[in-house]
Amino acid sequence: MHEMSLCQSIRSAIEEQAESQKFSRVDRVKLEVGPLSGVETDALRFGFDVVMRGSIIEGAKLEIDEPPAAAWCMPCAETVPITQRYDPCPKCGSHQLQVTSGEELRIKELEVN
Repeated sequence: MHEMSLCQSIRSAIEEQAESQKFSRVDRVKLEVGPLSGVETDALRFGFDVVMRGSIIEGAKLEIDEPPAAAWCMPCAETVPITQRYDPCPKCGSHQLQVTSGEELRIKELEVN
């Protein structure tokens, strides 16, 4: 389950920020996880609770935003919604799409003390 290693990376990034910005507790962590990121959000939630134990993040509320995926359709010259990589354009059926959103995996917000 690679979500555990992702949680380790999230913990490290937050702890680095805590050291540089001098906060001692994290009450809320908001992540942005796109549907094309390859991350299973249920596994990420489970891993988050386990990995954060014993840290300044332990007990923090985890919120996950899941923005929709979109791609630029070259023939239509506009952004269209997609649900999976390699979906055809819902307007013209073309496969000449360039993903523009949905691959995100980032820490969006922290609520700290």
